Amino acid sequence: MRQFLDFEKSVAELENKIDELRHMSGPDGINIAEEIARLTEKSEKQLRAAYAKLTPSQKVQVARHAQRPHTVEYIGSLIQDFTPLAGDRLFGEDKAVVGGIGRFQDLPVVVIGTERGSELESRLEHNFGMARPEGYRKAQRLMELAGRFGMPILTFIDTAGAWPGIDAEARGQAEAIARSIDTCLSAPVPVIATVIGEGGSGGAIALGAGDRVMMLEHAIYSVISPEACASILWRDPKLATSAAEALKLTAQDLLQLHLVDRIIPEPLGGAQRDPEAAIRAVGDAIAAELPDLLSLSAAMLVAQRREKFLAMGRDGLT
Repeated sequence: MRQFLDFEKSVAELENKIDELRHMSGPDGINIAEEIARLTEKSEKQLRAAYAKLTPSQKVQVARHAQRPHTVEYIGSLIQDFTPLAGDRLFGEDKAVVGGIGRFQDLPVVVIGTERGSELESRLEHNFGMARPEGYRKAQRLMELAGRFGMPILTFIDTAGAWPGIDAEARGQAEAIARSIDTCLSAPVPVIATVIGEGGSGGAIALGAGDRVMMLEHAIYSVISPEACASILWRDPKLATSAAEALKLTAQDLLQLHLVDRIIPEPLGGAQRDPEAAIRAVGDAIAAELPDLLSLSAAMLVAQRREKFLAMGRDGLT
């Protein structure tokens, strides 16, 4: 059953009416096709108008929508012969980070991503996509494996941030994230990172220091969540709407600031309305970026990646 966001109430009313009319059509011979077509057109028009002027706060809602496709769905659709790999060989397995080897359009690749889960049971299993140190150390292990065998790395980012628990801090959360970023930056193979939902803080950039960083049209990417930002700056999480505007966390803002390289269009109404189309769009974007990267030597990839992220700091300071 489709879940509607607050700003989609008018669309929800129309679509509920359309569903009622469809159930009314039966053997009595009443023809209501024209009315359904009229309401459908009106619904699409309102949906298009709503999504054409989304505020940053509304973008946050869309990015967090529970029915958006998740990492496991991207892997299931885009990666053939996928073999999952588990564990960091140091402490244990962290299911907030999923990864393994497979083929993207017949090209051997290593895939790594944060997984939120889709219903309560799987969300608990994947810790809502918030990884502990062993998750980032697993990511490091897979990146090193990719470098050893010359396989491009594809990462999918959808996390509110790294797990902030005492257990994670005790096992070196900050060091694990920092080393994951370093491993990503120094990988001698192409790295393409895609933010498919929420990209939060170091938990996201640990998998996001790629040659190409892409975002879905309604995804967000920020150093801190709007709620946490408002709590710290103004001692009031209710000011999250103002924080979302100040953080410049939308894909459009980040492209303008040269912090991401490509925005991937979403279906009308967001990826949650047509997950298959959104996944295909991501696959097409990856396929478009890979050839140029595959033509570069390992030394050139690492040098250009390093310069890319150093330039972000220089441009930001000037």
